[in-house]
Amino acid sequence: MSLSAAAIIPAAGTGTRMKFDHPKQFHRLNGVPILIHTVKAFIRNSHISTIVVVVPADWVDKTHTLLTAYIGEHHEITVVPGGERRQDSVLAGFNAISETVDIVLVHDGARPLVSQQVIDRCCQSAAMNGAAIAAVPVKDTLKRGKASLITDTVDRENLWHAQTPQAARSELLAEAFRSPGRGNVTDEASLLQLAGIPVTLVAGSETNIKITRPEDLDLAETILHNRTGTALRIGHGYDAHRFAEGRKLILGGVTVPHSSGLAGHSDADVLTHALCDAVLGALGEGDIGLHFPDSDKEFSNIYSITLLERVIALATSRSCRLVNCDITLICQAPKLAPFLGEMKEIIAGSCGVEKSSINIKATTTEKMGFTGRAEGISCHAVVLMHSDNKEVPL
Repeated sequence: MSLSAAAIIPAAGTGTRMKFDHPKQFHRLNGVPILIHTVKAFIRNSHISTIVVVVPADWVDKTHTLLTAYIGEHHEITVVPGGERRQDSVLAGFNAISETVDIVLVHDGARPLVSQQVIDRCCQSAAMNGAAIAAVPVKDTLKRGKASLITDTVDRENLWHAQTPQAARSELLAEAFRSPGRGNVTDEASLLQLAGIPVTLVAGSETNIKITRPEDLDLAETILHNRTGTALRIGHGYDAHRFAEGRKLILGGVTVPHSSGLAGHSDADVLTHALCDAVLGALGEGDIGLHFPDSDKEFSNIYSITLLERVIALATSRSCRLVNCDITLICQAPKLAPFLGEMKEIIAGSCGVEKSSINIKATTTEKMGFTGRAEGISCHAVVLMHSDNKEVPL
């Protein structure tokens, strides 16, 4: 198909049925916001040249940040604020699309599992027939009820579950928006029908679910795992630094009162360095010295939590997220127990996980070896990473 196509992704609802403290489209699915999964599906499709994401007005900046973090800046994606109703949000997205676009697809932001075949079918049908909607036949027996009692059995023949994408030639969708008879509609197919524009049914998919209730998240996780070949990756990191006078002792981002700090090019945070090495090991990306060499003045006395955040950003760009980590500090002195909670909080924040995913413990060597002689501190870190990097074409 030589016609150009754009995708509008309305994601301006609040998702009150999910009872989250944030809109459901920003909730994490496999560690990645639902909306990001949805956008990625359209980035991969060869028919789509333009993507417009419509979000609540106070989430525009946050959405830009998420798109940059998870997708990068090399894809042109426009983000615009939505309206009170779905059709208002879709119109806002439509107004952001160039008039040269031939076909417009509208797809729910909370429908992240759409396949490439469904997108293709909608594009092709809109090109041939003017407008199309993805749908699946109703399988279950349908009942009509009142006051908890069945009043009728509905004939399911010729009944369909409507899905998205819903696609139309650009001029037809513009005509539908101008139609004086349009009311408060729940989807674009209804808007087109009210304008007298026929809409063709194309085969959707049973896995093209819309995440509306909490149990939908569990189903979506299962589908995504089966589809992507999700893998777990393990990494181990070890680091050691000798004590040095005239330096602060920084461990896990916390300044610990002590007579000496640790020697190093950066702040010599042995805990954070071991964790960085563990994450890099899970990614197969060498070690901290490769990424942040001590020959580079940029890293002189740098706060090592900054380095950790860069390592986590690298993991995120590779579709990897931290599941949990177990860290062991080996230190004869000072006593570290009073500071472990604050360390957990800083590390969890830097890694974008709950504190329960971080375990930090301290032990001694009963005065054996260099740590036992209080010559320095060493640290071991083990991480489990969740990888979606084995994705296969849909």
